[in-house]
Amino acid sequence: MINTTKIEKINFSPTASTLDSTREEFGKAIAQIAQSNDQIIGLSADLTESTKMSLFAQKFKNRFFHLGVAEQNMIGVAAGLALGGKIPVCTSYAIFQPGRCWEQIRQSICYSNLNVKMVSTHAGLSVGPDGASHQALEDLALTRVLPNLTVISPCDGNQARKATFAMIEHQGPVYLRLTREPALSVTTSETSFEIGKGQVFRVGSDVTIISHGTMIGTALQAALILEEQMNISAQVINLHTIKPIDQELLVQAAKTTQAIVTLEEHQIMAGVGSAVAECLATNYPVPIEMVGMKDQFGQSGKAHELIDYYGLTVEGVIKAVKKVIKRKNHS
Repeated sequence: MINTTKIEKINFSPTASTLDSTREEFGKAIAQIAQSNDQIIGLSADLTESTKMSLFAQKFKNRFFHLGVAEQNMIGVAAGLALGGKIPVCTSYAIFQPGRCWEQIRQSICYSNLNVKMVSTHAGLSVGPDGASHQALEDLALTRVLPNLTVISPCDGNQARKATFAMIEHQGPVYLRLTREPALSVTTSETSFEIGKGQVFRVGSDVTIISHGTMIGTALQAALILEEQMNISAQVINLHTIKPIDQELLVQAAKTTQAIVTLEEHQIMAGVGSAVAECLATNYPVPIEMVGMKDQFGQSGKAHELIDYYGLTVEGVIKAVKKVIKRKNHS
């Protein structure tokens, strides 16, 4: 059974929930932390305002460096700063970091296990009109494969704030994945956050829905409908830390519900669905269905239109739940 000491009490209602932005809360948090930690150095690759590093840049002009459209160079500068005892915070879009500088992240940061924090916004489909060229749907695949790198994807603004504090306290390289569009606020200032420890946001016995980032709101809405309209008890797990993954919690969930659905704003291949499958295949195999991008690029459109078009929706989750429960019952 699920260890109830890990369960967060989330009073979630789609009509009552507010919207907040993970990138906005990161910007506020890093500026606050830097007031009492003069080792933090801010770096930007020509996207200071969009990544919300602008508040830090205004307050700490002597500790902020605008490096232009040169992500590879930014990573090299960050490595040097880390070797000198500083805590560099590199900011860009997820499509550019790690997209344009993966080799430098691997060779200069992860190989030497340097204390560099990489914060990337505009992840996923929700950059909308910017189109496929700016929709980072492969960044988790690129980052979770790297040794020594911690990978975090907070579910809302409150959690993004806590994750920012946690990554600065953490010794070693971190990739923090943020989004542009506001998301449903599903946690509060009292909700706990610990790197490497997933959270049960809703208890259930028939199926477990595992998600991360701003898709958590969709997972919770689906769970409500499943219970109220279909008498299906769905557990919801917020897997905010992609690496190191919380194997203990995932195995507990698999043993409890015997069926898993993953939901993510990322390619299914090598994403969180794959990470969950890797964990359970070697520990406690159960039927798994994955909701995400199916080996395709996005396109230009409003964020909500793209989410609907590619099926990253409540309806998509419910369809996957019905399928995985059918598989469970016939296994």
